[in-house]
Amino acid sequence: MDKRLSGVKNYILNRLYALQDNAYKDFQSSLLPTICAKNIIGVRTPELRSLAKEVIHGGMMDDFILSVPHNFFEENQLHAFIISEIRDFDSAVRAIDKFLPYVDNWATCDQMSPKIFAKNTGKLLPYIKKWIKSKHVYTVRFAVLCLMRYFLDELFDTKYADMVACIKSDEYYINMMRAWYFATAAAKQYSNILPYFQNNSIDSWTHNRAIQKSIESYRIPPEHKAELKKYKIS
Repeated sequence: MDKRLSGVKNYILNRLYALQDNAYKDFQSSLLPTICAKNIIGVRTPELRSLAKEVIHGGMMDDFILSVPHNFFEENQLHAFIISEIRDFDSAVRAIDKFLPYVDNWATCDQMSPKIFAKNTGKLLPYIKKWIKSKHVYTVRFAVLCLMRYFLDELFDTKYADMVACIKSDEYYINMMRAWYFATAAAKQYSNILPYFQNNSIDSWTHNRAIQKSIESYRIPPEHKAELKKYKIS
């Protein structure tokens, strides 16, 4: 790593440690079983969002996002928040495409949400189709997350639900996202999604988790919850 990149990385690490909250570190550690506790500093999300803007406006963004892999969870979170602020679609999707292989936890994966994606769903779709075929857990999770965020309303098509249903994986963080997708789809596209439960189109573990999430959802009416319960696999 050259001197400039090293200097930016050290500056940001010093800023992160200045924002450290040890009680919050313990809390974060309990939520992130895939991350070693020594790699969590303990910085609250609002502080990270503010620091992301500081990095961008301070001209450090390009250097920071080049300095992968990061050592700390908060560096990854900061990276995700910085990417989410990029307002040019091509720049944002390239940055995410390069960062995804380094993502090692569900929180960083789920924090990446560039507003520009919602206005460029047609351009985003080929990337989703590529990501969903990845062998990397959080790349696949992010692909499903994008289908849930941008393709469950007016752009919904059962071909996208089929993409999620057809994923074959034993990975917990992929299948939990798939369950979340189908529960959200049940809230937004009930009549279109019900056949996936009726016909056992999803593996039983994800099927049952999706139904459980649907039952717990405030967005799904009682009569739909009652019907979904009938399709729980014992």
